[in-house]
Amino acid sequence: MKTSDFYYELPQELIAQEPLEKRDHSRLMILDKVTGKIEHRHFYDIADMLNPGDTLILNDTRVIPARLYGVKEDTGGAIEFLLLNKHSLDTWEVILKPGRRAKPGARFVFGNGELKAEILDIINDGNRLVKFEYEGVFENVLDKLGEMPLPPYITKKLEDKDRYQTVYAKHNGSAAAPTAGLHFTPDLLEKVKARGVNIGYVTLHVGLGTFRPVKADDINEHKMHSEFYILPQETADLINRTKAEGGRVVSVGTTATRTLETAGMNGLPLKASTGWTDIFIYPGKEFHVIDALITNFHLPESTLIMLVSALAGRENVLNAYAEAVKERYRFFSFGDAMFIC
Repeated sequence: MKTSDFYYELPQELIAQEPLEKRDHSRLMILDKVTGKIEHRHFYDIADMLNPGDTLILNDTRVIPARLYGVKEDTGGAIEFLLLNKHSLDTWEVILKPGRRAKPGARFVFGNGELKAEILDIINDGNRLVKFEYEGVFENVLDKLGEMPLPPYITKKLEDKDRYQTVYAKHNGSAAAPTAGLHFTPDLLEKVKARGVNIGYVTLHVGLGTFRPVKADDINEHKMHSEFYILPQETADLINRTKAEGGRVVSVGTTATRTLETAGMNGLPLKASTGWTDIFIYPGKEFHVIDALITNFHLPESTLIMLVSALAGRENVLNAYAEAVKERYRFFSFGDAMFIC
């Protein structure tokens, strides 16, 4: 199967540059994964689309303001840090811009000196391992000095950091938001619960690899990025019970899906697990856990549109995307949503 099989034309003006004023007022396309039938609703209708006994699985990762702007300590030259993975208490893997000449021992300063960093090593893909120096709590310093690492297709500055955060975000660690969850409000989640729908949580810390394009012509040659996940026993038990009682497991987003399908590769019942996943789901791959998916509209030729196509069929998905373009849906991170059921 070719990467070009997942291409579609998208007018630039349909890429959402900012979130709607009200989270749950996004549009919602309902796609029947078997028949390809399409229905147009709004996200605040999602509770009506779920059945008593279904289980909704949310990714409770929290995005950190991972982009830092500072200067090189000895020359004053401007530098940009993008935090990727935490290796130990104060040691992180980062991307530097410009970073080609930054060698071990180079030092950088951020803010008014509240945060300093020294390069320890050059590691994967030219990324750097750096050690930070500060007073107090690192998360507080980062919250003061850092900016949200918005995707490259969003060029407008985000005024409110919380809008690139789900309302149930809990565990710090992501460099990008699990955007399907951005549509939920506390009131809407209460409405979902009142309908008799269970809610469970997983954690997958989203990396920048989620935006990495597929460069191989043959999708089988694409090397998937790794992301850290946690499936708690409480959530595993909830899913096992839902399956046994005939309910649907509805995943909110591709990140929750990758977590559940990684944990389910050895079959059911699920057990608590944690680790790194590099699972690549595309048409022909079997789903072991999820029955339905809430997701946003994804980039052409991306691993995410391939995952969605694995669930609903490539033709159904491309037809739905063509309909979304025709109906002027908003695309990508701050855009509208799709419920595949």
